[in-house]
Amino acid sequence: MHRLPSVLLVAAALAACATEKMRSKETVLDQTLHSYAATIRWGDMTQALSFIDPKVLAEHPPSPLELERFRQVRITGYSEQPIVPVGEDEVRQVVQIELANVNTQTVRSVVDRQVWKYDEATKHWWLTSGLPDIARHD
Repeated sequence: MHRLPSVLLVAAALAACATEKMRSKETVLDQTLHSYAATIRWGDMTQALSFIDPKVLAEHPPSPLELERFRQVRITGYSEQPIVPVGEDEVRQVVQIELANVNTQTVRSVVDRQVWKYDEATKHWWLTSGLPDIARHD
């Protein structure tokens, strides 16, 4: 008779832990996406590199030319679409980035298709798709 309430309490506690774990992961994702967006808006590509998965960054570092391109533009807009979960530890987000060339004052936009993966060991979301490709014209 007393076992049923105990079992229900344990089940409720486990469900609460799972919910809290998921909420924490979502909170970290929200904070990461917000920080990354602010970093891109300010045009701080050196800081933006710290959001990229270290393995991806080691295998595909941005070239000096790619980094120089970022110095020639000013970010004037960053419009995110809602995130799309792809799996338990992966989300995708499409962002439209508005750019103004600092030399010519030409304005254009690029679409950045971001892939973010969660690393359970570090409790960190990493950008695996790299920096936006601002050389591409969408």
